[in-house]
Amino acid sequence: MPRFISAENLRRFWREGREVALFDLREEGPYAEAHPLWAVSLPLSEIEVRIEALVPRRSAPIVVYDDGEGFAAAGAARIAALGYADVAVLEGGLAAYARVGEVYRDVNVPSKAFGELVESIRHTPSLPAPEIKAILEREPNVVVLDSRRYEEFTTMAIPRGQSVPGGELVYRVHDLAPSPDTLVIVNCAGRTRSIIGTQSLVNACIPNRVVALRNGTIGWTLAGLEVETGRTLRAPEPSEAGKARARAAAARWADKVGVPVIDAAGLDRLIADSDRRTLHRLDVRTPEEHAAGHPEGFVSAPGGQLVQATDEWVAVRGARLVLYDTDGVRARMTASWLVQLGWETYVVEAGALAADARPAPRKVRDFGLGPDDFVAPATLLAEPSRFVVFDLARSPAYRKGHIRGAWHASGPRLADQVAGEQARGLAAGRTLVLTSPDGELAAANLAVARAAASGDVRVLAGGTAAYAAAGGRLDSQEAHWLGVPDDIYKRPYEGTDNPRAAMQGYIDWELQLVAQLANDGIAGFHVVR
Repeated sequence: MPRFISAENLRRFWREGREVALFDLREEGPYAEAHPLWAVSLPLSEIEVRIEALVPRRSAPIVVYDDGEGFAAAGAARIAALGYADVAVLEGGLAAYARVGEVYRDVNVPSKAFGELVESIRHTPSLPAPEIKAILEREPNVVVLDSRRYEEFTTMAIPRGQSVPGGELVYRVHDLAPSPDTLVIVNCAGRTRSIIGTQSLVNACIPNRVVALRNGTIGWTLAGLEVETGRTLRAPEPSEAGKARARAAAARWADKVGVPVIDAAGLDRLIADSDRRTLHRLDVRTPEEHAAGHPEGFVSAPGGQLVQATDEWVAVRGARLVLYDTDGVRARMTASWLVQLGWETYVVEAGALAADARPAPRKVRDFGLGPDDFVAPATLLAEPSRFVVFDLARSPAYRKGHIRGAWHASGPRLADQVAGEQARGLAAGRTLVLTSPDGELAAANLAVARAAASGDVRVLAGGTAAYAAAGGRLDSQEAHWLGVPDDIYKRPYEGTDNPRAAMQGYIDWELQLVAQLANDGIAGFHVVR
């Protein structure tokens, strides 16, 4: 029997600043409809693949929950089997929590709520889309800095925009706007990254006037204005003079906020203490810089996205974070926000650590399976009628390209779907083969499928990618669903085909987050003036 913890005791952990990770084991769709502030989405089927990165300390307290689906007990057992010693189930699940605390919709909620709090306290300057459009049409001395990820920028952008992800703004702005008379406009898709990016430049005391595009590309679209697609302009590497100005500005602001800066010996002390306190080592430079070389143990977490979506890297509220850069700017500016978000955050002094020239590529895990547990892509290609394929990819990846005839399966509901009448009919006389993009997720869930199946179940070696590499054609036209997919929350601020009502509803929701935070009382944020 699993151990239980009440919602009241869980909330006490947060109020007291004690370490605890809270995992929602449902799919992302229902998670985005309602969850506690500090809950992290970890679907049941993804536990073995993702939890080690999210909770590196095996003795860290972990709490799991569902909303009556029956995932929590199974998830607690799977987490404990990985060596985690302190795992509990939230008593009464989400419904019990909702009786004593606020539940939130959407994803990356702590960062979005914090962004709204920053704007309300700091009065971050912004202008509505029609005013921005008029400025762009009449003023030549303007730069538009898009603070989203590059992939989002190329999907849609406002006129004259160039890609400068949020963590790069202070680092690169002095070369992008060398004249103090240049107006700097910062935008994102919605509100948070525009607010945080604009306020970062204000905090760095650049001499320029800086404004956010109010409500981002959503506001632009709702105003009836056209976005541009396929833009590729990226900010260049800053000059030495630009870097020097940025370092001075970042140091001043980080000192004001109280960001601790440590040397290599200081990092060694934190590592030595990591069996008692959870420690994350995060490289906040661009993904390309990280791929070219980084110190051992540091994972890629670009600074702007780390502030925007901390829960994608860190699940344990109360953990320690150590940030790395090579310039003395990006780690300090990122840390300044994380400290205000309530994270114990340190910066490694630039130059204190050596980077590996050529880091080893990530190895796909097989979770201890043997040769007889796999089907080779060549075998599937040569004798397709012998097999029925269940694909555990997230539904967008499945739609983009899957093995012809493969059925999309829900990871958390895999056992029920494998045991269902439809699956029994499909697998009659055939071997059931699990696949996923690289095969890792499929391998992690083989035991679950075998326990539910009446026949032979195996894993496609190397997953769908290996099948394609072996010459297999992927299908993006005909889809087969074992159930209605709810594994993805359709973000109203990404893509160009969002309904106007969804975009307006998203903005309305963001604007009420400060009130919801105040009613909840467990955020632990402090905005430095």
